[in-house]
This record gives sequence, C-alpha cells and structure tokens, in this order.
Amino acid sequence: MLCGINRSMKILDGKKIAEEILGDLKNKISADNLHPGLGVVLAGSDEASKIYVSLKGKAAEKVGIDFRKIEMLENASEEEVLAEIEKLNNDSKIHGIIVQLPLPKHLDKIKIIQAIDAKKDVDGFHDENIELFFAGKERFFPVFPKALLELLKSTGEKLENKKAIIICNSQEFGKTMQAALKTEKISSQYFFQDDVQDGLVDLQEADILITACGKPNLISGEALKDGVTIIDGGITWVGDKVVGDVNFASVQNLSGFLSPVPGGVGPVTIACLLQNVVEATKNSF
Repeated sequence: MLCGINRSMKILDGKKIAEEILGDLKNKISADNLHPGLGVVLAGSDEASKIYVSLKGKAAEKVGIDFRKIEMLENASEEEVLAEIEKLNNDSKIHGIIVQLPLPKHLDKIKIIQAIDAKKDVDGFHDENIELFFAGKERFFPVFPKALLELLKSTGEKLENKKAIIICNSQEFGKTMQAALKTEKISSQYFFQDDVQDGLVDLQEADILITACGKPNLISGEALKDGVTIIDGGITWVGDKVVGDVNFASVQNLSGFLSPVPGGVGPVTIACLLQNVVEATKNSF
C-alpha cells in the first residue's frame, strides 16, 4: 500500500486500501447472505457531488449493495427533500441513508440530516450517533474520521503516544477527530486554518498532521519536521483537477508518509461508508 517518491517520503495508496476493504465487504455480504441497501439523496446540480455519488454507486454495486439514487432539482423544497427521506426511513430494503453535501443554499442541512433515521444514518452525522460515538458506544464510526484513521493505520507505524495536530474548519470536526485518534491512544490538538495562516500553530511539534480544510497550499513542507505522517483530507476542485491542503511538491524531500489528493482519502471514505451500510444491515435483524 506504499510507494516511495524521491528520497524517503512514502505515499499511502488509498485506492489499494479501499480495494482491500471492499474485497472484505464483498466476502462478508456473500458469506452472511446479506442484502444491504443504500439510499442517496442528491439535491441540486453540483458537478462534484454528482461525481462523488457516481463513485459511491459503482463501489456499492461492486460489493453487492443495492444502490438507490434519489435525484432532486436545485429548487426542490425542504418539504420535498424531507418527504423522500421519510420514504427511505420506512423502506425495509434500505439500511443506510445519506444526503450528499453540499445542499442547495435554501435547504436547512441540519434539519435534513436530523430527519434521517439514526439507525440508517451511515455517515454518522445524526446527533444521536455523535453522542453514542463520544460515549464510546458508537453505532457507526463517523465515516470521514474513520477513513483518515484507516490511512494513518496503513503506515504500519506504532501510533500509541504519538502527537497529532488536526487542522480543520469546525470545532465539531476537531473534537470528533480527536475522539477518533484517542481510540488509537494518540494525543491531539485541533486548530483552524486561520490559525495556520496567521502563524499561530507550530506544526514542527506534529508527529502526525491531519488536515481537512479544502484550502489548497495551506500546508507547506518547510513548516513540518522530518518523519512526519501527513494525512491530507482537504479536497478542492481547481478547474478540472482535485487538490488537497498540502503543497505536494514542498513535502517530497521529507521522510515520512503522505496521503495524496487525489488517490488518498477519497476512495477510503467510500469504502468506510459501505462498511457502515453493512453494519446497519446486520443491526437491522
């Protein structure tokens, strides 16, 4: 799952990690005679969202998960979206439900996500699932933090007692990622992207750097120490290309590990989502 560039920086191959997870899921679905169903609500015309939903659909079909896409117009009302979610909530063949983000601006994201049956909230966004996660009794491990953690574990390095710095856009994500890292006995602090841009964060202290801001070139190799593990969860479309938060060229001469964008967190996130769909299917019995 690793390949080197230049000196000793190693690239974490998210596609291979995802393929392993998906292979295990396919075997589990077959062995346990499961018939999982995933419903995805896609509202609006965001091109990136359409691509992401298409990738999720292909991965789901590959492992044997029934994939149902509910496409809605940009001007769909909140009531219409909520009605579709309610149909999925009441459908016994659908075990997992996600709403593809971002939503059109006139829709209340929080209200819509909270309308998903918590037992089918496979992204792990529902308040009930967040509370269970923080209590150590998770129904679902939140998908995006789980994917970042999977990439980190794929290094094969001893993680216990390492120090991590998280760069993010919200307190909610910072705390959730801290809790995820704590499951591997990793201590961490989180900061916001403005703190980095204002020079208020000493990134040299990080054994592990996790960034998820969607801000190209936010992180430069000059600010990092040799041997750091960088998990880049920032995804931004620049023209027709996807880039991360880390200036890729600037870290190539460091030793350590790097998850690239694209080819890092994206495919692993989809695989982790489908893991939760299978978990929801088993929990439905």
